[in-house]
Amino acid sequence: MRTIICAAMLLLSANAAFASGGIWCSADDAAVKFQLDAGVTNGLGNPTFNFRGDLEILGRPVGDDLRKTVFENSNLTQYWLDDRELRLLVYHEHQVLKMFSSVELTILTKATEEGVYDGQYSLAVYDSTADADHRSADFTGKVSCGAE
Repeated sequence: MRTIICAAMLLLSANAAFASGGIWCSADDAAVKFQLDAGVTNGLGNPTFNFRGDLEILGRPVGDDLRKTVFENSNLTQYWLDDRELRLLVYHEHQVLKMFSSVELTILTKATEEGVYDGQYSLAVYDSTADADHRSADFTGKVSCGAE
């Protein structure tokens, strides 16, 4: 009886290994460089876990708080993943004293026949030290993503 229970537990744990996968996206162009990664479960509505990312806006001064941003789970505000599309909306606020600035990264991709998700990103930067509407920069470019 123990052998049957152990064998059943082994089979269940092997199936659990296939219950999750991952997504990743990256871009590296003249203005913006970023890498995003997350785990994705294949059940319960496909929630993400361990979302992490690094963003660098190359044109901003080295000491500027908006030049580099680290993303965490709470920064992935929306995402969509199926066999045809991968979409992400990532938002992060920076606070210096009582001033707030933010970056908003939107990724829209379509799956290729090779299983890669290629598309476009757009990055909006809202700088509290900029002009009256605080929108200091917009960037767009190509992004490559993958999912397993």
